[in-house]
Amino acid sequence: MFVRRRWTALATTSILIAAVLSHPGPGAAAPAAPALTLAPTETALVRVQLADRAQLDRLVAGGADLANRPRSRDGRLIADLVLTGRQLTDLTRQGATALQVVQRADDGTRRIAESRRAAQERTRAGLRASGAAAVDTLQFLQAYWWTTGGRTFVQAQVATTASDDPDVEITVTWRTADGATGSFPLYRFEDSGEYQYHYALPQPAPGRPVQFTATSSLGGTSRPVTPSLWPNASPPPQPAGYQKDFIDAYLTPVDIKARIARLGRQYRDLVDVIDLPNKTQGYRRNAAAYLGDPAAAAVVVESVRFGDQGMNGVQVRTVDPGRPSRPLSMRYRDRVLTISLATDRAGKVTSTTDDVAALINAPRGARFRATVEEGSAGLPMPVTGPVRLDDGLQGTEVPARPWTVQALRIGKHRDGSRIGVLAYSQEHAREWATPLVTLEFAERLLANARTDAATRKLLEQVDVFVIPTVNPDGANYSFHDYNFQRKNLVNHCAGEARDPKYRNMWGVDVNRNYTVGSLFDGYVGASTNCLAGNYAGTAELSEPESRNVIDLAKAHPNIKFAMNVHSYGGYFMWPPGAYKADGRVTLPRPSIDESTLFLASARRIVGAIAAERGTVTWPSQTGPVADVLYSAAGNSADQLYYELGIFAWDFEVGNDRWNEATGQWEGVGFQPPFDEAHGEAQEYAGGLVELVRVARDYAASNPVRR
Repeated sequence: MFVRRRWTALATTSILIAAVLSHPGPGAAAPAAPALTLAPTETALVRVQLADRAQLDRLVAGGADLANRPRSRDGRLIADLVLTGRQLTDLTRQGATALQVVQRADDGTRRIAESRRAAQERTRAGLRASGAAAVDTLQFLQAYWWTTGGRTFVQAQVATTASDDPDVEITVTWRTADGATGSFPLYRFEDSGEYQYHYALPQPAPGRPVQFTATSSLGGTSRPVTPSLWPNASPPPQPAGYQKDFIDAYLTPVDIKARIARLGRQYRDLVDVIDLPNKTQGYRRNAAAYLGDPAAAAVVVESVRFGDQGMNGVQVRTVDPGRPSRPLSMRYRDRVLTISLATDRAGKVTSTTDDVAALINAPRGARFRATVEEGSAGLPMPVTGPVRLDDGLQGTEVPARPWTVQALRIGKHRDGSRIGVLAYSQEHAREWATPLVTLEFAERLLANARTDAATRKLLEQVDVFVIPTVNPDGANYSFHDYNFQRKNLVNHCAGEARDPKYRNMWGVDVNRNYTVGSLFDGYVGASTNCLAGNYAGTAELSEPESRNVIDLAKAHPNIKFAMNVHSYGGYFMWPPGAYKADGRVTLPRPSIDESTLFLASARRIVGAIAAERGTVTWPSQTGPVADVLYSAAGNSADQLYYELGIFAWDFEVGNDRWNEATGQWEGVGFQPPFDEAHGEAQEYAGGLVELVRVARDYAASNPVRR
């Protein structure tokens, strides 16, 4: 029976990823036990070494839940995926290897251990032995160094003119001022089938490097370059008594709403609380139950209205009328839906699952709808029940009604006369640290406006807007029901996809629901599959969550800068954020002047982030979204930039941490232990304060003519 409030674990027969995993690529390895295992129905965020690029392409095409951009590490293709145990086993059978369980569906910890292997030298050695002439030319695209935690790191990107040769190997050699030398291999990076460059993760060095050179297995040699200090910018020092550290716990949307109300009361002269115009669905779902046995024959019956609207607890049953030649009929009385099954002349029940589903779906204005459970089509309908409909939601303290998303407007002059900055977070529900960043930022501005002259002056010059949680419904679900929830709670699925076993896969990816460079315009990085993690919705701006962001920006045309706060991985990005697959054609690139502004501002903001605890966002992960992460069709930053003329950036907070003991970079996940989330809030709030200074300086250099 389906009377339990807590739903069963996510079904492992996902019609989304299972279809992708069921077609192994050529040359897949023989089945083998994974290095790390999950229970078949357990869900986790797993770092996986994929068998080859084709396997990744199949996952992307199927809408697999990729946490960040796959990376080449020591010649291996590494991806972070949200998987069930059965899906992980299927991947392993295709030649993939599980490297680390980053985070389970019920924990918030992550410690990733990775191994290295030596770079292949065979081709290079063969060319040296034969004396073959160089057949390619190398050019450094990036050459940087920095220090964090007392440790110096170097990073480089190099492009070869032999871009069509997949076997070209490139090695970078560094030299320090005291003559120490070292080297590290770079690995080829392709995107959408197009060669981009060779790169590697940051590498440790004994001190500041003064020279980089690159050589290729084809004999090419670059000219020596002097690596630059990254980011080579730092914020002004904080004065004595500067107030910060206003975050002491993870915050649910209910907590956030209470804090917004408190800030509005406490700082009436500096804050307006804005109710955004589009109410979300709220933390609500239709009530449902299995009528019958899902393992044998069953019909999924669900209420048309939400469970909290008087439908939780309604009972459904099928009965044998006990008389011959009776038609299939239905009656609803006293909160009990009774299906009287049809019988033949001998009194034998003849109704099938399809008959029962059709009967329930037939009435106009019905209270119920039904779907034949996967694998049950055409089977005899059993006499069963009664079963109780239930929405399955666990967050009893969450209001069961449409949700009003709120924004804070902060500044001395909140009349549109000052340049505006928008910071918004938690488009993706599972990214719990992101509203901590925006709220810490807001409280720093407000508290220090009372005691710090520089902050007070800043709030006289800039009009600041903050949306701490864009997607409150999904966030409530993530906190109370399924911590890996990415999307909102609107269920656009039909047919078998409405089976409650897929409940953790319903919803729309809010950051794929915008209008510029969207899936509906042919851009890559979103899905039409309602169960996909990056499902774009039924149309552009179909969701109230995305409309709220754009409506706020349109209502306040003084907003010229925006930051979308996501997690995790440590990225700093800007448009273009999407491309079309055929030829990897991106949205138009910013002009030279605008590109210069994006990068120069990024250096300042990355420097401000690093000032807190030494965290440095890597130069290889700083740049346009489509270049440093992946194509994200229909993302909000692209619409803000291309349609509204706003300089729009994206944070991915939660930078990888260097583990000196293992010599590896380790990730932190969506919901790290709170100490790590607290650190992310502190450092990225500092970055947002620097963004406000960037806006102030831009306004001073580009005065509006009236």
